[in-house]
Parts: sequence; C-alpha cells; structure tokens
Amino acid sequence: MCLLWKTLEQWQQRAGIGHSPRTILEELRTIHSTDVVLPTTDGREVRLRCVVRPNQAQAMLLNRLGVDLPQRLRVSLTRTGAHPL
Repeated sequence: MCLLWKTLEQWQQRAGIGHSPRTILEELRTIHSTDVVLPTTDGREVRLRCVVRPNQAQAMLLNRLGVDLPQRLRVSLTRTGAHPL
C-alpha cells in the first residue's frame, strides 16, 4: 500500500494538484466496474465488464493525472458455473 500511496503522491505533484492521495482516493471512490452477465441458449454466459463513467470533476482529475478509463474492460464467454476464459 505504501508504494501505491507514493505513486499517487508523485502523480499529483507532477500534475500540480497537491500531494494528498487520500483526497484523490475519496474523489474517485465512486468509480467502479460491474459485470453484466447474459445467459445464452447453449448454456454459456456472456460476461461484459463495464466501468461506471466519471462525473465532470472526476473526469477532470483523471485527465490531469493522465489516466484514461476504458469503456469496457473485457468480454468473456464461459460455460455456466465455469471460470472465465
């Protein structure tokens, strides 16, 4: 955790937005990903991992930090009850 903290601190300082990772984490804590699972007719599942879009303030902060969120992280096709491919 210390390494992550120091990395965030350095990103903030380079971006000119302070040096308190706690502030960054609090601002970005509502951004998360979720899986949408759709069953198929042949017993498999299509799993779509999606990322919640940031609000305007979060988007500006991510832009200053040079971080781009993907629209969709991954798509996997699995048999029901099996691990993702």
